[in-house]
Amino acid sequence: MDFDYTVTTEKPLNEVVKAVENETKSAGFRVLYIHDVTATLKEKGFEIAPFKIIEICNAKSAYTVLQADIKIGLCLPCKINVYQKEGKTYISGMRPVILSQFFPKANLGHLSEEVDEIIRGIIDKSK
Repeated sequence: MDFDYTVTTEKPLNEVVKAVENETKSAGFRVLYIHDVTATLKEKGFEIAPFKIIEICNAKSAYTVLQADIKIGLCLPCKINVYQKEGKTYISGMRPVILSQFFPKANLGHLSEEVDEIIRGIIDKSK
């Protein structure tokens, strides 16, 4: 099982970020924050290609996983990265189905698979 789900897109980066925002809302999740990593690093004198981290959350799902194991909070909120590399734009998200590998005692049932499907859907519909 891959750690991430990553696709490429022909859309410009900012258009992809807007699409991720819209698809996140459509999926019943909420965008908590968008980190402009490029701008943050530039303030410190470091230059990188355009890179944004979009933090998303669904309160009910977050509550459920935190009840199972509070340390899962280390993986929250879910993040979708939008970045450019070698002239291509990528959309990438961590696969929630891997949580059981890090937290084997947490009984998440089918929740991690359900959230994984939602995040992959957000990514696919945003490209």
